[in-house]
Amino acid sequence: MSIRRLGLTLAGLACSLLAIPSWADSQVRIVRLSDLQGNVQIDRNTGQGYEKAILNMPIVQGTKLRTDSDARAEIEFEDGSALRITPNTVIEFPMLSLRDSGGRASTASLQEGTAYLNFLGAKDDEFTLNFGHEGVTLSQPAHLRVEMGDTEATLAVFKGDVSVEGPSGTLVVQKKQSATFDLADSDKYKLAKNLESDPYDAWDKEQEQYHDRNKGSSSGYNDLPYGYGMSDLNYYGNYYDVPGYGWMWQPYFAGAGWDPFMNGAWVYYPGFGYTWVSGYPWGWMPYYYGSWYYMPPYGWMWQPVYRGSSWGGWNGTPRVVNPPPRFKPPQPPSGSGTKTVVVTRGPKVPVGVSPSRVVIRRDSAGLGIPRGSIRDLAKVSETVKQRGVATATIHTAPVVPSRGAVPASSPRTATPAPRVSPRMSAPASTPHSMPAPHSTPAPHAVPHK
Repeated sequence: MSIRRLGLTLAGLACSLLAIPSWADSQVRIVRLSDLQGNVQIDRNTGQGYEKAILNMPIVQGTKLRTDSDARAEIEFEDGSALRITPNTVIEFPMLSLRDSGGRASTASLQEGTAYLNFLGAKDDEFTLNFGHEGVTLSQPAHLRVEMGDTEATLAVFKGDVSVEGPSGTLVVQKKQSATFDLADSDKYKLAKNLESDPYDAWDKEQEQYHDRNKGSSSGYNDLPYGYGMSDLNYYGNYYDVPGYGWMWQPYFAGAGWDPFMNGAWVYYPGFGYTWVSGYPWGWMPYYYGSWYYMPPYGWMWQPVYRGSSWGGWNGTPRVVNPPPRFKPPQPPSGSGTKTVVVTRGPKVPVGVSPSRVVIRRDSAGLGIPRGSIRDLAKVSETVKQRGVATATIHTAPVVPSRGAVPASSPRTATPAPRVSPRMSAPASTPHSMPAPHSTPAPHAVPHK
């Protein structure tokens, strides 16, 4: 039968989320470290300084990120807005707050390097990006780039009109204009009615195109307040209408021998304790909302909701229903330590047979596949399902800076390679876990074995 995508149903399902019980008194939010390449480091405000960042780490107020000369990262916000940083960049998040009105207020401060911001401008939301003595506060959609050098900073606007507040007063930078600020001379500025291209513009555009292709505009969840991670779910897996269960999701390349907790880490956050951080590129929503069900003979599937009820609340420890015999549900480390505990039980990541081709095996569940890099992942998954292995072509090319000279004050000098407790929303009723049936009815679209 034809595969049915999760459609307008999600619009009605995602309208409400539970507050985190242990974080209920806080106005601080959780956002997602949604992509990273190379050596990205994070300071989680635990007093231990910088440490190696892990994909899908929750970003909370007070977090700092920095990238080495080979690194890039993306931070995804609840509505799908994204902040991207290039090599040799330092950025911090002094405020990630949920207002009493329901609007979200975000502040990021660029200390050095280059950042791209694509702000979607959800209703009542506000985003402030500070650099040097300047500040840009957005309430309407805008797409921009900020570069912080030693002696000057440059703001380039790709979309929208942006007001900049600083020592020289208020400056409006319109679409396809740029402004350069002299950091050594009271931030005096020069306004240019054109944009100078940056080698990382192509990478930023590539990421935007990935989200546009996979956000599923026909599903109706685009404008919902908690849509982060949805693009990855659409790219790395599929939804199935399972009789007796409703809509459920399963990653490609997941057979009956795979389980969702083979790769990841337990990460400690002050005021909350340990939370599970998945190592899979799609591993955000399925681990913090809803439940994982084991569905013989199809394997593990994620259920966002149960029979039309609202999404479940934030799960620091993922919820598991109907596990197979001898399966041990994930449990956070015991004791009073704060050390990150890495879990690696799964198969090896795809093996490269050439710079542009990789071997993908059953039960890899997308691990090691850069997002958007393989066309028609569903077709490749069918081959793996039948043969146990497949070779696929990688289409994503590394970003290579131009060979031209770069001014000393510019941050574009690196060559890239391929305590406070958050609150999510007002309380809602928690969906009840459904008892596991003796046998599982066949779904409308048969999941991958």
